[in-house]
Amino acid sequence: MSLGIFGGSFDPVHNGHLFVAEAVREACGLARVLFVPTRQANHRTMPLSAPAHARADMIRFAIAANTAFALDESDMADDATGFTADLLPRLAQRYPGEELTFIVGGDSLVHSHWERLDTILDLLAAFVVAPRGDVTQTELDAALADLAPERRAKVRYLDLPLVAESATLIRARLAERRSVRYLVPEPVFRYIKEHGLYQ
Repeated sequence: MSLGIFGGSFDPVHNGHLFVAEAVREACGLARVLFVPTRQANHRTMPLSAPAHARADMIRFAIAANTAFALDESDMADDATGFTADLLPRLAQRYPGEELTFIVGGDSLVHSHWERLDTILDLLAAFVVAPRGDVTQTELDAALADLAPERRAKVRYLDLPLVAESATLIRARLAERRSVRYLVPEPVFRYIKEHGLYQ
């Protein structure tokens, strides 16, 4: 079985995440997509805004209606490092015999420092890049320029509509006490409101 691995801070999960996960699942013929929130985001200069349990809860509510989506909390363990290269062996052990496809936004690939990208690609069947932000193809190619051809061959760019939603935008609107309804799934909107998150 082919599993999609969608890692990130999901701070908070939003409709753009759900669209990308479903589009990649369909395009790559994945049996399931695992949402794997991280306990600590090594790529961010600022601390995560919502606690780990709240981010996991919001994912759980957001994906409840899609039987092809699941939450995996492997990267929230106390000994998790937050690095993809350390996460993937855990997932391979937890889901033996299943091919893993990692899903990443183009902005994350270009603007984040990826530790041990060679190791990551060696552990995957595919590394799928979804368009995000104003990242160009030239920038994407530059981010992968040092890879050996056999690793580079695992990278697949998906031609999807550009998703405008971002967790940064959502947090900013909430900090200004503006509505994020319809940017996030309705259960997530209610959860944020009930728990006073991102104020």
